[in-house]
Amino acid sequence: MSEEKSLNFIEEIVEADLASGKYQTILTRFPPEPNGYLHIGHAKSICLNFGLGLKYGGKTNLRFDDTNPTKEEVEYVDSIKEDVQWLGFSWANELYASDYFEQLYLFAVDLIKKELAYVDDLSAEEIATLKGTPTVPGMDSPHRTRTVEENLQLFADMRAGKYTDGEKVLRAKIDMSAPNMHMRDPLLYRIKHAHHHRTGDAWCIYPMYDFAHGQSDSIENITHSICTLEFIPHRELYDWLIEKLDIFPSKQYEFARLNMTYTVMSKRKLLQLVTEGHVQGWDDPRMPTISGMRRRGFTAESIRNFCDKIGVAKRENMIDFSLLEFCLREDLNKSALRVMGVLDPVKLVITNYPEGQTEELVSENGPDEAYGTRIVPFSNTLWVEREDFMEVAAKKWFRLAPGAAVRLKSAYIVRCDGFTKDAEGIVNEIHCSYLPETKSGHDTSGISVKGTIHWVSVEHALPAEVRLYERLFKAENPSTEEGDFKEYINEDSLTIIPDARVERSLANATIESRYQFLRKGYFCLDKESTPEKMVFNRTVTLKDAWSKTANKA
Repeated sequence: MSEEKSLNFIEEIVEADLASGKYQTILTRFPPEPNGYLHIGHAKSICLNFGLGLKYGGKTNLRFDDTNPTKEEVEYVDSIKEDVQWLGFSWANELYASDYFEQLYLFAVDLIKKELAYVDDLSAEEIATLKGTPTVPGMDSPHRTRTVEENLQLFADMRAGKYTDGEKVLRAKIDMSAPNMHMRDPLLYRIKHAHHHRTGDAWCIYPMYDFAHGQSDSIENITHSICTLEFIPHRELYDWLIEKLDIFPSKQYEFARLNMTYTVMSKRKLLQLVTEGHVQGWDDPRMPTISGMRRRGFTAESIRNFCDKIGVAKRENMIDFSLLEFCLREDLNKSALRVMGVLDPVKLVITNYPEGQTEELVSENGPDEAYGTRIVPFSNTLWVEREDFMEVAAKKWFRLAPGAAVRLKSAYIVRCDGFTKDAEGIVNEIHCSYLPETKSGHDTSGISVKGTIHWVSVEHALPAEVRLYERLFKAENPSTEEGDFKEYINEDSLTIIPDARVERSLANATIESRYQFLRKGYFCLDKESTPEKMVFNRTVTLKDAWSKTANKA
């Protein structure tokens, strides 16, 4: 019997809360900011939050933290929803922090009435100066002693648009000597005369994240508010605001974010890659964004399995990119259809096979009978991989060379009789003869060869552009290297093969399907593909060749 998987620390908390009767059911939330595209790190959070809801019969809200109108776009909202659904999850409610702007404003008014918030006229620089340091207490703002009535009027005037951006802010009145810097009268509201993608120009003051976060959780009755470790210092303020407002006591729990080798997860750095043209957009297949990984051919199941394998921990660690690729290969090996594609074609002519004759051969679509078969046309002129031929055979060479025999996948054994070269001395044609009695599935020859190669018929092959992707960075952790992280971009992260040839069954290829090009790797159709020129992205190689190369280097 397989050993039952142990609970992670958040699951232990949830089970204890349900067992004690603290909650009858749980409600989690995934709260993305609509200011960029989600990446593989967000996928971990998505799988955790929605996974908890599914495992314990609860629900999960999708709530957009749209409190900064200058950085938010509807494009990001739509992409986030698409990513969550593609990963296989459904939300109980689609919500926005902006849904609660009026309620949040009233919460702020309540704090002012309780003498727990005040309007400050200091600039951002002056506030920072008076805040002190972790070892030096801060100093009170000269406006900290304003009366409740004065603060209420000033805050109402802020809402009414009577002040310019930065002219005034609303701050919590807590303790300027608190050991936790986040408790030294933190900002609750700032003035921003900016058009909001949902509320238009109705508001010119917007809540800070720390104020909108916990109160939005409370309004929704979120039981377990799960954040990454950098929010640990914010938890004290989260609890303080809920306590002082006397509202539903949502609780915050923190877990380690995903850090992965050979990539960056910072939204700021990913945005740089896009805006500076180092990649071709947010969905470039080299990007760690969910949309980029989807375009490259990653499956939702492989990402979910990866998130399950890395688990949920309390301490930061670095996950090897190879583990993600392992999960991907594991899934694609079961789901990808087998086809033949020749990436670096050289012509092979079977001199004793009737010219102009086409034979329909049967080839399997997968590793067992359940995948079925397909018809592959065979003729006397084929495309084969240039790397499958050597003019002078090396020791233990089991592919094509003068005098050597090899099996053509799902076809016949052929023996190389010779070759020709062009004016530049490059082999342009390989001449072979076939053995009629060696047809796959009907071989009566008794002849055995050690090598099998793939091929496509010249007459029936389809032209294709193939894009080979490698890791975007050469350094394991580009963010910690000296200098600009962009200096470590791998110049070989994309290789374009403009004139590959693929079998005709791929004329019906779809973007949703995944294919194993025999002996070459796993591929998918790219969105830029057209009927006239198919474009395939290599999702991942058949084996982890990168680790061996990196170790040698």
